[in-house]
Amino acid sequence: MVWKDVTIGFTVAGIIAAFVPKTFFQALFVGSSSSDPAFWQVLAQVLIGPMAAFFTFIGSMGNIPLAAVLFENGVSFAGVIAFIFSDLVVFPVLRIQAEYYGWKMALYILGIFLAALTVTSLLLHYGFSIAGFLPDHSGINVTDREFFKINYSFWLNALFIGLSAGFWIWKQGAKEGAHCHEHGGSKSIKEIVLGVLAGLSFVWLAGGLIVGML
Repeated sequence: MVWKDVTIGFTVAGIIAAFVPKTFFQALFVGSSSSDPAFWQVLAQVLIGPMAAFFTFIGSMGNIPLAAVLFENGVSFAGVIAFIFSDLVVFPVLRIQAEYYGWKMALYILGIFLAALTVTSLLLHYGFSIAGFLPDHSGINVTDREFFKINYSFWLNALFIGLSAGFWIWKQGAKEGAHCHEHGGSKSIKEIVLGVLAGLSFVWLAGGLIVGML
């Protein structure tokens, strides 16, 4: 159900990790260059997180790789958590809420969500800090990964790809047996756009794989 979001999310995160300089993140997220940012800097990052999510929105699962890139580049734990939570306050969700409840209620819900994710992110950050569980940025490199090899990860991937293929075939067989059809008769514009972007992502990833093997 979310394969397009995840595919685009990992591709966008990889592109940003490879081509966007660390100085950009330090300029966007105030205090990200400091190992111990002040409270106002952490608060600023928590407020910037939702704005960054607004312009890079992919999906609630596709934004996790990009969150890892942000953390690698010095963004505080609170800022990263705020970015992850912000899939509830992006424009597509806001538009759907406005369609059902009207813009006044949608903006009210937006304000409640923003306040909730801001407070929650700060509580998690300083709660983890007091408990000594706050994650450390040092030693993290999203782009530093081992090359392909036959190991347990390969066999687990093969197993679950096989299971996914089996479930997909089962689903197609159930559709044909029941002579069912999709509701609405056509895909939404969002699904079409995501499908196109996911296809382009596969092309980009295949090109990178080929270049890496040359």
